[in-house]
Amino acid sequence: MNILLVGSGGREHALAWKIAASPAVRRLVAAPGNPGMAAQCELRNVAATDVPALVSLAKEIAADLVVIGPESAVAAGLADALEAEGVRCFGPTAGAGQLESSKAFTKAFCDRHGLPTSAYAICDSAESAFAALDRFRPPYVIKADGLAAGKGVVIAQDRAEAEAAIDDAFGGRFGAAGARVVLEEFLEGEIGSLFALCDGRDSMIFGWAQDHKRAFDGEQGPNTGGMGTYSPAPVFTPELVEQVRTRLVEPAFAGIAADGFPYRGVLFVELMATKDGPKLVEFNVRFGDPECQVLMLRLESDVVPYLLACAEGRLAEMPPPAWRDESAVCVVMAAEGYPGTPRAGGAIRGADADFGPQTAVFHAGTKQGDDGVLRAAGGRVLNVCARGVTLQAARDAAYAAVDAIDFPDGFCRRDIGWRALGPRA
Repeated sequence: MNILLVGSGGREHALAWKIAASPAVRRLVAAPGNPGMAAQCELRNVAATDVPALVSLAKEIAADLVVIGPESAVAAGLADALEAEGVRCFGPTAGAGQLESSKAFTKAFCDRHGLPTSAYAICDSAESAFAALDRFRPPYVIKADGLAAGKGVVIAQDRAEAEAAIDDAFGGRFGAAGARVVLEEFLEGEIGSLFALCDGRDSMIFGWAQDHKRAFDGEQGPNTGGMGTYSPAPVFTPELVEQVRTRLVEPAFAGIAADGFPYRGVLFVELMATKDGPKLVEFNVRFGDPECQVLMLRLESDVVPYLLACAEGRLAEMPPPAWRDESAVCVVMAAEGYPGTPRAGGAIRGADADFGPQTAVFHAGTKQGDDGVLRAAGGRVLNVCARGVTLQAARDAAYAAVDAIDFPDGFCRRDIGWRALGPRA
C-alpha cells in the first residue's frame, strides 16, 4: 500500500514509526512531517490544513489510504474532500469532528443523546460568563469553545482567577477559539483517556492511557496539551472500560450517526472516573498526543489493517487488537515558557542516540537548523518514550534517555506515572 500520513507532531511521528513497520506498506509519505519522521518516511512540505494540496498529493502518490493525524485537518474538511475524490481516509468528516472543534456542540450533543457529563453554561460574552459563574462553585472550569491546541482550558481556584480567565478568552488569548466560552462543573475523581475505532457503523475499544495535563510536578502550573502519559493505567479496571463503552463510546457513535455524520476513525474519550461512574470531560476526534505514543509502543498488532478497516467499513471483520504485556511511559520535553510563549531555536543534541529497542524518541516540535543542529520549533519538542516489563522499569528507562539528551532550553516533569508509582525522587 501507499499511505499518506498528515501531520507533523509527536503523535504523527509515533504513527509513522508504527505504520512503517507494517509489511503491508510499500510507500509512506508524511505531510508536512518533521525531521525525526524522515527516518520512517518521505516528507512533503504541505500544511495539514491545505486541503486542496493534500488531495493533490494523495492522487500524485496514488495513496491507497490517507491517515489524518491532527484535529486541524479534520476541522478543515480533509476527510470530506478525500471522500468526494474517492480516496480512502482514516479520519472523521468535519461534521463529525464538531465533537472536538466545538465544546458547546459536544455539550448539547451529550444532552441530546444522554451521555453523562458535567453541568455547564455556554456564554457568548464576558458579561454573560461572569453572571453564569454564580451557578458554579470553585474550582471553576473555563474552556474556549473552539480548537486551542490543548491549551484552552483554565481551572480557576477562585472567582477572581475565573474572571481573569474569562477576560483573557474574550480578549483574544485563544483567537477565534475563544469567541465563545463554556463554563463547567468541576468533576471529582481520576481522569483517564480511552480510545475507540469506528467505521461508520461498528466500533472497537482501542486502548487507554493516563495523561498529565499540568505543566509542573505535583499537578502544578497551567494546563498544557499534555506533559506525559503512561499505559496501562490502574484506573481502567474491566468494569470501568465496560461502563465507558456502554455509556459514552457506543452512544456517541450512534448519536453522531443519527445527527447525519457517521464516524470513521478514532475517537478519544477523555473521562473522569467519578463515584457515580464515568463522566465525559471532552471528546477528541484523533489519537491523543502524547497518548498515541504509548499506545503505539504497546500495540503488538499491525496498526495498518485496523486503519484500513475503519476507512472501508470492515471493522467487524477485525479481531481485537493484541497488546504487549508491558507498560509504556512517555515524557514530554518542552521548551522553556511552554504553554505560554516557548523559547524557540534551542539546540538539541543526543536525541538520535541508540537508547535500545525498548526506547523511542519522537519529535514533536523540531526543525533542522542551517548549521545541521536540531533545534526547538514548538512548545512540546520531544517525546521520550520507553517500554518495560513493569511501569517502574518503563519510567526508569524513559528518564534515563531524557537525562542523556542535551537540551538546555528544555524542561520536563519528573513525576510521570505518579498516580500508579508515586513521585519520582
